Amino acid sequence: MSTKNIVLSSCVRRKKTQENNSREGSFGFTFGAVPATQSLAITPKVDTKHTLSTVTDISSTEKEVAEPSFTFSVQPKVESQWREVDWTEERRTSLMKTISSHRPSCEEVTQTRVLLLGPVSSGKSSFISSVQSVFNGRVTNRAMVGCSSTSFTKKLQSFNIRGQKGEDPTGLVLCDIMGLGDGEMTGLTLHDILSVIKGHVPEGHKFSPDQPVRSETSGYVKRPSLKDKIQCVAFVVDASKISTYPKGLSTTFQQLREHISDLGVHQVALLTHVDKICSETAEDVTQVYESRIIRDMMGKAAALLGMSTSYIVPVKNYSSELDLDVNTDVLLLSAVDHILQYADLYFQDNTQNTGLKSDF
Repeated sequence: MSTKNIVLSSCVRRKKTQENNSREGSFGFTFGAVPATQSLAITPKVDTKHTLSTVTDISSTEKEVAEPSFTFSVQPKVESQWREVDWTEERRTSLMKTISSHRPSCEEVTQTRVLLLGPVSSGKSSFISSVQSVFNGRVTNRAMVGCSSTSFTKKLQSFNIRGQKGEDPTGLVLCDIMGLGDGEMTGLTLHDILSVIKGHVPEGHKFSPDQPVRSETSGYVKRPSLKDKIQCVAFVVDASKISTYPKGLSTTFQQLREHISDLGVHQVALLTHVDKICSETAEDVTQVYESRIIRDMMGKAAALLGMSTSYIVPVKNYSSELDLDVNTDVLLLSAVDHILQYADLYFQDNTQNTGLKSDF
């Protein structure tokens, strides 16, 4: 072998090694058996023998990061739509009326609170802004979206989705906290997340690595009522990054789901940025349920989260657009309607025989 060939071969091997190291090192945090007041640490590998679950780097207004290097794949369409959708103005109007008129099936509660959980830049804040844009009649960014791989803020923020101009606010509140990330440790533990769901964490609370939520926390709600609690959790994952998410993230999601389920709270999932993995859907959102690659990615999302695909809905958020699109609105509103159906189950599950439970 010539000297030139030897050098080229060495470079190729070195490049592959660097790529493998880069992929394996991202995220990689573990959920060890951590006390309620102990923050989670990010470590290079996941110890499957001693996993419990804790969460790091989570944000109320997530940041958009550099675009992932995802190449569109040309794949044949499925033979028929794998979900039926009526892509019409009438359907959009019908969904808006359903959401606007939604009220919890419990006199004690006037609003349904939904918590969005997912990695940094998965599209949580963008989803909130996109849904509000539909009701505003124009594209707006109510939940601020950043442009970095680190969290924009560390606060709990609740957004009451307002109705159309002149109408009362809807009965839906979308709650946003920091996004799961691979950056600096923020101190948001499994204990903190469950405290939010139970209603103990006050609005605007800033999470700190050395100050986990406890009864001494300023504004701590010692005896939360139903209106303070979360009735549904929506996990948010980026379709263009699922294949590159670290292995440890699946453990994180599945252990979160187990603990959240113990509280009687149902969970769904949003698969965002589907337009980034399918060129046909990017051009025409009505192709979303005819795309084989999106259907396959739904399966990968289901495996990542440890849930059936029936709980997962694809979403395209507004990002660079200035004007609304009927089909995008229908997809967004369908996702909200999907969330509200599972939120209603919370009230149904907790109003049997003895009435609503007052605390967890």
